[in-house]
Amino acid sequence: MRETGAVRTMVKRRSDAPEGFFEAEAAGLAWLAEARGARVAAVVSAGPGWIELERIEEVRPDAAAAAAFGAALARTHAAGAAAFGAPPDGWHGPLFIGRREMPVAAESTWGAFFARDRVLPFLPIAEDAGNLTPAEADLVRRAAAVVASGAFDDDEPPARIHGDLWNGNVLWSADGVVLIDPAAHGGHRETDLAMLALFGCPFVEEVLAAYDGEAPLRPGWRERVPVHQLHPLAVHAAGHGRGYGVALADAAQAVLQLAR
Repeated sequence: MRETGAVRTMVKRRSDAPEGFFEAEAAGLAWLAEARGARVAAVVSAGPGWIELERIEEVRPDAAAAAAFGAALARTHAAGAAAFGAPPDGWHGPLFIGRREMPVAAESTWGAFFARDRVLPFLPIAEDAGNLTPAEADLVRRAAAVVASGAFDDDEPPARIHGDLWNGNVLWSADGVVLIDPAAHGGHRETDLAMLALFGCPFVEEVLAAYDGEAPLRPGWRERVPVHQLHPLAVHAAGHGRGYGVALADAAQAVLQLAR
């Protein structure tokens, strides 16, 4: 940790970082910040193997901050993206979620992009790790095929999403919520909300209510949560244990039932 002017900063380093890893994070944070919605940690500088960020001093979560965050997140999403799967404007390198690379796309329809680029790429990894059985993987592939067919497509344009919006990337400061570690890209806004709910964000109902008040969600969005959780569950099944493989298969079953 150090101080740069009046801003306290921290430096993250990774000696084995793939090319563009921290630069992609910096591009994502800058793109989200440009939306003037949810606050993100400011980037001081970044380069191969490192990034220097504003240090966030955390406080206890509260309902008021949660509501303010929900409304602000809606404004971030409304800033939009060039296409489903599009990277942050001006960024021409790879995208990552956690330590795993994820595809860049330029799709006009959400389902085709989401199934192909956010669910299916992680299944072979999860199978090889022993976290997903062949039968479960087949179930997920069937659910992905339904998503790819357009069963859940709508007329919403690509949203500017954080892309890895789990509780660990939502920091509560004295000035409100601050987001870190994005996997920012053009996606569906319900994906961010589904991930936020998946990993136990404090005061999540206040977040969702304020979001819906700022930018009303389409009817049935709660029922569609398992559709959008296919992505984070697939990513976690690839590297975080058998339990996520089971949860992924359960979500896939829910998707198939929802599509009937």
